[in-house]
Amino acid sequence: MKNTLRISLRPNEKIYINGAVLRVDRKVSIELMNDVHFLLEQHVLQAYEATTPLRQLYFIAQIMLMNPAGADDARDLFRKTLASLLETFENADMLASLKQVDQLVSEGEVFGALKTIRGLFRAEEAILNPHRAHDEPRLALCAGGA
Repeated sequence: MKNTLRISLRPNEKIYINGAVLRVDRKVSIELMNDVHFLLEQHVLQAYEATTPLRQLYFIAQIMLMNPAGADDARDLFRKTLASLLETFENADMLASLKQVDQLVSEGEVFGALKTIRGLFRAEEAILNPHRAHDEPRLALCAGGA
């Protein structure tokens, strides 16, 4: 038997469940009593925010959760985008994390993949904007990267 997942939402907050968007009008707690694919509004990346390679990968992966009808097409695009990133990055930690993302998606654990990708955003920022990230470790890109 699976554990029940209890989620608390604030007024006007959205949750995306199996492709449906729900917005609550007051503070509420809900219990998800079976396996369900969901995203909280705070974890949803809007299309205009997908401005970097990892954010684009994240956006594609979230489409797999938010639009089950288009999940196959999104999965194909995800694979192509991920393959391109694996060819671009040369940092061993970044590559290991991207391979973990690939494994998670292959196992149907898209939410875990999203969490892993979110955790890479700061490292990507350090690569793309090294002058802003003096205290963060730099990860190198091939082909003329930072």
